[in-house]
Amino acid sequence: MVETTTVRVSRETHRRLTTLARARRESVDETVQHALRALRQDAMARELAAELRDDETAWLDADTR
Repeated sequence: MVETTTVRVSRETHRRLTTLARARRESVDETVQHALRALRQDAMARELAAELRDDETAWLDADTR
């Protein structure tokens, strides 16, 4: 069995989480894992969509000089 721990959330968050897990036919742990992955992917997408910094542009253009 995997080691576990407790995470404190409001009763409303717990209700929403268990409702979502039930609708997805997965455990609460799996739902949290999927949510964490989606949040990481969202953060990466925002970072990739951001304007390049001057040093990044210079590095990318270095071989064209």
